[in-house]
Amino acid sequence: MTYTLYGHRRSGSLAVEMALAEIGVDYRVRDVDLEAEAQRGDDYAAVNPQRKVPALLTPAGETLTESVAILLTLDQRHPGAGLLPKDETERARALRWLLFIATEIYPIVEINDYPERFSPDPEATSGVQEIARSLWRTRWRLVEEAIQGSHTLLGSGFCVTDIYIAVVSRWAQQDDWRPVHLPKVEALTAAVAARPACAPVWARHQPDVTPGRFT
Repeated sequence: MTYTLYGHRRSGSLAVEMALAEIGVDYRVRDVDLEAEAQRGDDYAAVNPQRKVPALLTPAGETLTESVAILLTLDQRHPGAGLLPKDETERARALRWLLFIATEIYPIVEINDYPERFSPDPEATSGVQEIARSLWRTRWRLVEEAIQGSHTLLGSGFCVTDIYIAVVSRWAQQDDWRPVHLPKVEALTAAVAARPACAPVWARHQPDVTPGRFT
């Protein structure tokens, strides 16, 4: 049985694709070219009426959307993959930061990338973007402080929240700011990029980020 993932390079589908790779299931990727705005077409709207990626077609024929909902469903259906820890305290911590990034950080990407959508005044777009980037940095500092492992969120080791941190942290054009202010996030990202299952997927999406070497 095969999963079908609808996504595009460097988009939110990367987190889902790496989770599928970690699980070890068969999957295929159908590219939805965001640069060509293919997500706005009727064909993709039939898959996801919200016209956003990712979307995941399960072997049972269900269509799942929203990246965190997909990741939690995959964890539930493939418990042996260890996407989330069994320990209740560690699991709660992983979920806390997974949802924090999804609800408090991810939405800022649209404001940063398309500030004109958030002000009726064309002259105000630079100010809107500046506020978005300030919020982005403030909230990522909270994630940085929450990282307990040397290159994982949890002191107990890898979980799917590490994948989500790695993917979302690459956005919002913060490549100069991030290494200076988020060294733990950078180490975590390099470790995710170096995981045997994730590495080939990461290389297709983020070839400019060099995987680290960790023991």
